[in-house]
Amino acid sequence: MVKLSVIVPFYNVQTYAPDTLKSLQANAREDFEFLLVDDCSTDGTPEILERAERSVPGAVLIRHEQNGGLATARNTGLDAARGEYLTFLDGDDWLAPGHFEALLAAHESLGVDFVRTDHVQCTGRERKVHRAPVGRRGEVLRPRDWILPADRSTGVDYPYAWAGMYHRRLVDQGLLHFTHGLRTAEDRPWIWRLHREAETFATISRLGIFYRRGVASSLTQIGDIRQLDFIKAFDQVLEETANDPEADRLLPKAVRTYCAVISHHLGSIERFEPAVARKLRTMSAAALKRMPQDVLNEALDSMDIERASRLRRVRRRPAPLTVEAAA
Repeated sequence: MVKLSVIVPFYNVQTYAPDTLKSLQANAREDFEFLLVDDCSTDGTPEILERAERSVPGAVLIRHEQNGGLATARNTGLDAARGEYLTFLDGDDWLAPGHFEALLAAHESLGVDFVRTDHVQCTGRERKVHRAPVGRRGEVLRPRDWILPADRSTGVDYPYAWAGMYHRRLVDQGLLHFTHGLRTAEDRPWIWRLHREAETFATISRLGIFYRRGVASSLTQIGDIRQLDFIKAFDQVLEETANDPEADRLLPKAVRTYCAVISHHLGSIERFEPAVARKLRTMSAAALKRMPQDVLNEALDSMDIERASRLRRVRRRPAPLTVEAAA
C-alpha cells in the first residue's frame, strides 16, 4: 500500500536536479513513491533521472515523448500515482529532511481534504520566508471561507501546488488535475477550484520546502509567448467562478486578482519580445472587455492610482472580442 505519491516534473534542470533528488532521498520511506516525470528534456536531465531511478528508494521514472509543459507533466504523475495522499515538487526545488513525513502526520491527524504550508524562497544566496495567507494554524477550516476578502491576500493568492498535501479523494472528485496545455499560471484555476469545491483544509506552520527563484529556464524569467497563457488561465477562473452559486460574492475577488496580474505584466512589459509585448496589450484589452463591467469598475476604483491608470489606458485600446482573435 502506497501512503504518499510525490509528483516531480523535470525539464532541462540538469544543474539543479541532483539537489532535488538528494532531498527526495532524505524524505524516502518504504511506503512513499516518487514519480519523476521527464518532460522530454534535451540536456543531461534524462541521464540523471535514470541513475536516480536505480538509487533513490521509491523512485519511478516516467518519460514524455514530447514536451507538454508543467500542467501536463503533473497530470501524467497524477494518473500514475497510487498513494492515499499526494503532493508535488518541482524539479529545481528541494526539501528539508523528513518534511513529507511530518506533513503527512499532520494531515492524517487533522483528517482534512488538503493541507497548506509555508515555504522558503531562494534567490541565489538570499532566503526569504513566505507564509501561507491563512492566520489560523492547525485548525480544520472550510476552503471557500478563505477566498475573500477581495482586497487582501487570501488562500487563492497562494497557488503553489507543492506547498501542501492532498487526499486521494480530491483526485476521485476531479479536483487535482490541471488544465492540460497551460504553459503558465496553471495553478490559478487549480487553486480556485480547490477552494471552491473541497470541503475541508488546514494550514500548517512548517518550513520544509525551498523554492528556487531566478532559474534561467523558468517561464517566470522568459518573455516569450508562453507567458500569455495567464490570460487563458484567468479566463477559466472567471468562467468557473461565474457559474458558482455564490458568484456575486466571489467574482469581485476573481476580477480584482485578474486585473492585478494583468497590471503586473504590463508594468514589466520591457522583458517581453516586441511582438509578444504588442500581443500582451491587445489581449489584455480584450480580457478587460470580457469581464463583468460593473465588477471591473468597482475593482479599478478600489486599486491604487498607478495600477488603475495603467489598466484604464489599456482598456481604451481597440481589441478583438476573443482570445483566439488575438492569437
